[in-house]
Amino acid sequence: MAKLYFYYASMNAGKSSSLLQADFNYRERGQATMVWTARLDTRSAGQVKSRIGLKAGAHLYETDTDLKSAILEQHGRAKLDCVMVDEAQFLTPDQVWQLAALADEHGIPVLCYGLRTDFQGELFPGSAVLLGIADSLVEMKAVCWCGRKASMNLRVDASGAPVKEGEQTEIGGNDRYVALCRKHFSAALRGEAGALG
Repeated sequence: MAKLYFYYASMNAGKSSSLLQADFNYRERGQATMVWTARLDTRSAGQVKSRIGLKAGAHLYETDTDLKSAILEQHGRAKLDCVMVDEAQFLTPDQVWQLAALADEHGIPVLCYGLRTDFQGELFPGSAVLLGIADSLVEMKAVCWCGRKASMNLRVDASGAPVKEGEQTEIGGNDRYVALCRKHFSAALRGEAGALG
């Protein structure tokens, strides 16, 4: 039976690398995949890219993309063995349910990879629904500078100072975000010296 999977973590845990490895494994065995990523992440330019240099072409979704229809159209032309979605935190709740329907009604496994929470420790809407309905939840591990599990994403400004307010989504990498354990995330927001290592 096909399942909906959610692989979640903070920044720098290897989510995109894991997706690319899974895609490679399917294709190496002669199976067909369809990879998606958010158009919102303008750094991707139609690709899933990992920090270690791996990359692959991807379809782009926006908040109004009917993922179920687009995927079933491709599935009708050539059977899909798996669908993979990077930056899944940017999915709308409706899109998450569309992906669940692909697994439930059409037997297509769906692997979603994304952040659980934003820079204020709040769930992204897509991640909240995935945490609620996915058949399998897999927490991937990143490491804080102190050696503990990094589960939080601290947004920083150009000088490296913590940012406490702003829009939920601001695209950026290591120049804008630091993965921290909850202890050091909280300390950084309080302005404590040494919180960033």
